[in-house]
Amino acid sequence: MNSNHHTYVDAPSPESIGADALSIALIGPDDLRRKEAATALLKCNGTEVREYSAYPANLDEVPRLLEQRNDVIIIDLDSDPEFALELVESLCANGATTVMVYSSKPDPDLLVRCMRAGAREFLTPPFALNTMAEALVRAQSRRTVTRLPRKTGGRLLVFLGAKGGAGVTTLACNFAVALAQESTQSTLLIDLDLPLGDAALNLGIVTEYSTVNALQEAGRLDASFLNKLLIKHVSGVSVLAAPGKFPQFHATNEAIDKLMTVARQEFDNVVVDVGSRLDLTDTALFKDAFTIYLVTQAGIPELRNSNRLISQFFTVGSPKLEIVINRYEPRSLGVSDETITKALTRPANWKIPNDYAAVRQMQNTATPLALGDSPISRLIKQMAVSICGQRATQPKKKGFRLFG
Repeated sequence: MNSNHHTYVDAPSPESIGADALSIALIGPDDLRRKEAATALLKCNGTEVREYSAYPANLDEVPRLLEQRNDVIIIDLDSDPEFALELVESLCANGATTVMVYSSKPDPDLLVRCMRAGAREFLTPPFALNTMAEALVRAQSRRTVTRLPRKTGGRLLVFLGAKGGAGVTTLACNFAVALAQESTQSTLLIDLDLPLGDAALNLGIVTEYSTVNALQEAGRLDASFLNKLLIKHVSGVSVLAAPGKFPQFHATNEAIDKLMTVARQEFDNVVVDVGSRLDLTDTALFKDAFTIYLVTQAGIPELRNSNRLISQFFTVGSPKLEIVINRYEPRSLGVSDETITKALTRPANWKIPNDYAAVRQMQNTATPLALGDSPISRLIKQMAVSICGQRATQPKKKGFRLFG
């Protein structure tokens, strides 16, 4: 069964999407009743409502629904009471989200069954504003108690260029896409190649908010606020893009560290494109990275820069370093593999073949290489697999589409 949803936010500016806003999923196949409930919810201050026009295809979709970390899930009982009750019970058994139900038939037996399944509120149309507001206040108080940070942080994977133009953004974007595709793990791509990062352009997405919005509001940055700044790519990667305009803003190390902390609490993998920015070496990007991918090429200037970077920043005890030679052509430019290894003080971990036509097509069509099959995509997928382990074998389920 297909489902569609729309997202409504009280106000469009970043200042208005505060960390305390309640994120609400409203699931109701009956359009008239669902719209009536959505209208009442949006009259309550500090709410974000996502409407879903169908139930999940089956209860196997419940974990996927819970991954969205909604504070409240409100379910229409009347369209299919038995399945709706099973859905309520499954949601309550597997997550800390507050579950509410609504029905135009306030039958006492149905009310008892809902409470036993774990529903916190039983709402009936017409939805009185004060009743709805009081239910949300109770949900807000439960959120304060139950929303706990993740015990461990996700992997921080940083892409750094030895020189401008080395192809960092192309590799970071495609690596993030491959990581999301090759694993069942949540993946976030952050563009910190400020002020002129091109990750959004590479992926063919247009964003309303950016990395700068997160860094400017670092004092109140938490999981809820961060998720409102993200955009989801069709590959499954969440993206925090660089701004579309030239920002007059310089982030502190503390702001960057806060962004990394919150991102790692929410995502299994956080891929960061830092371009060739060496001003970030004192931040968590270098201190806490699981892997830093130093992207270089087989030219003399790039190898010279790589040698200096490795000697300065990647001594014993530093984060794991993996060297990626981009646009690699064996025996090109008269630079042998022995010379490359000597300059880098170690063998390169990855050699990405030179395929100008494929990269140019990606840039022109905004279709990631990692979604196709080419020598470049196969190498990038190998990089992703080396991080996440074996490729997930379970097919993706169809039906209850949370993004589409």
